[in-house]
Amino acid sequence: MSRESSEKTYKGMRFPSRMSLVVHFLHGSVRYFAISVLSACMVSLLDLVNPRIIGFMVDAVIGTDSTKIPFWLNPFVRLAGGIEGLRRHPAAIAVLVLAIALIRALFRFCFEYFNTRGAETLVKTMRDSLFSHILRLPWAWHGSHATGDIIQRCTSDVDTVKTFLSDQLSSLLRTVILMTLSLVFMFRINVKLAAAAAVFLPVIILYSLYFHSRIASAFAKADEEEGRLSTIAQENLTGVRVVRAFGREAQERERFEAQNSYYTGYWIHLIRTLALFWSSGDVATYLQTLVILVSGSVLAVRGQITAGDLIAFLSYNELLTWPVRELGRTIAEMSKAGISVDRLRVIMNAEEEADSPDAARPPMDRDIVFDHVSFKYDSASGEALHDVSFRIPGGSVFGILGGTGSGKSTLMHLLDRLYDPENDGGRILIGDCDLRTISLPYLRSHIGMVLQEPYLFSRTLSENIAITQKSVSMREVRRAARIASLDKAVSRFAKGYDTFVGERGVTLSGGQKQRTAIAQMLIRTPEIMIFDDSLSAVDAETDARIRKALRAGTSGSTVILISHRISTLLDADSILVVENGRVSAQGTHAELLDRSPLYRKIYSLQMQGTESLLPQEM
Repeated sequence: MSRESSEKTYKGMRFPSRMSLVVHFLHGSVRYFAISVLSACMVSLLDLVNPRIIGFMVDAVIGTDSTKIPFWLNPFVRLAGGIEGLRRHPAAIAVLVLAIALIRALFRFCFEYFNTRGAETLVKTMRDSLFSHILRLPWAWHGSHATGDIIQRCTSDVDTVKTFLSDQLSSLLRTVILMTLSLVFMFRINVKLAAAAAVFLPVIILYSLYFHSRIASAFAKADEEEGRLSTIAQENLTGVRVVRAFGREAQERERFEAQNSYYTGYWIHLIRTLALFWSSGDVATYLQTLVILVSGSVLAVRGQITAGDLIAFLSYNELLTWPVRELGRTIAEMSKAGISVDRLRVIMNAEEEADSPDAARPPMDRDIVFDHVSFKYDSASGEALHDVSFRIPGGSVFGILGGTGSGKSTLMHLLDRLYDPENDGGRILIGDCDLRTISLPYLRSHIGMVLQEPYLFSRTLSENIAITQKSVSMREVRRAARIASLDKAVSRFAKGYDTFVGERGVTLSGGQKQRTAIAQMLIRTPEIMIFDDSLSAVDAETDARIRKALRAGTSGSTVILISHRISTLLDADSILVVENGRVSAQGTHAELLDRSPLYRKIYSLQMQGTESLLPQEM
């Protein structure tokens, strides 16, 4: 079962139906759409006036039948001097038609203006709601959803919903109004002809509903394939350096083209279905027009309907056939919009990270305790941590050593509550306070984390360093850069701290990116600082210089150094050795050399310059 279908069965969702989400998004734009709908109603009503005026002119002004004057035309006829006055001055009819056209144009302007304003307000509300909600979703949710697919939902699906609500929905309302009033006027003119015209409506509605069910599932599949295509494009644009470095341009192009071909082929198949749907509607519409034209001509020859009434009836039938033809297209768009709303509901119904009303805000400079912590990322994977227990004294420098996949980064993900262990998976304490009870914004505002692969934004270097604070002086920026040993590198840049950093820091070297990320964290001096292999891209001399500066510049903070390189951890007050998700040993450098064979082996290998031989299965 897909994520979308499984979520539809969940009873406690925030938006249990499509309509509930649409109503939420419409907040702020309802008044604009209401005015546009009223304007559309007036346009439709005025469209129905002209056929009666033309019929009246043919029968009463040009002809001799003056008995069928519409009641709403009586004031105008009297003002013009009666039927004889209109015959002497037929231009008066043209003036009336022109006046109605001008009024219709005014309402049409109101419709276009308020409909467009409502549509753009709706799009802004949708984008703001989606973006704000996505930012508050757990990291685990982001890990299970492809970025390209999320972007596609927030762009293409948003546009589809907007187009339907602003164009197709108003068209549907206008269709209903025109169909209803046209049939009323047609039955008033001639019951037999009106009945003949009405016979076709149930047929059109039934086959439209039939195609609706087929088209809906097809649109859902098309959106999924577009999401996969967007994901491939996003991955390659983001990782373009890796693609080029490994010479995978041809393979990635083939992968993209294969998905694009499949997506295009599926759309061609879908278009065939839509073409059959639309052409069927056209056949039914033209057949109805033919029946009305032939039947009306026969009745006119027999004298059962006047020429003016026949002209008016044909005009109303034309007004009826247009919305009937549009009804099919609107239903097709409704299917597509419904699928897009469902895809947006998957995002909006995802549960946000939230604090309990009594969330704690304890002092963050206390000891950190992992108490029998076990954790696995999902039910299909094995344990990343098993029964891990240790203590990090507040204000100390604590080292964690382990190879790839040993669980050392998982420890810090849990400490920052990017993930939470199960209820029976042990506890993490800061002081005497369980981490689960601490306010998330408060916790993360007091924890700084520098990752091995830092993410930098497309801004200047100074803006990237100061991004964690609302207001930062250049003096503070330079101080943080100095502690991170970045200041000398910046001095060699032509624009210094105003140097523009490309997307993901592409214009900087790996070491410069890591040092920028360190400065980024240091500028807010959190009580807990985590360096997750964040010195791996710098040389040993720079590593030592940064650690020395950190000792002096982070006094009072708890510093956690995670590394597979022992030289980075030599000066730590205590070092934890992690192996296969378990604690292998803990102690100072000297103590571990004395009682940990694994630590002693790694130290020996690295001191011989063979650091690369560190076992990856640790």
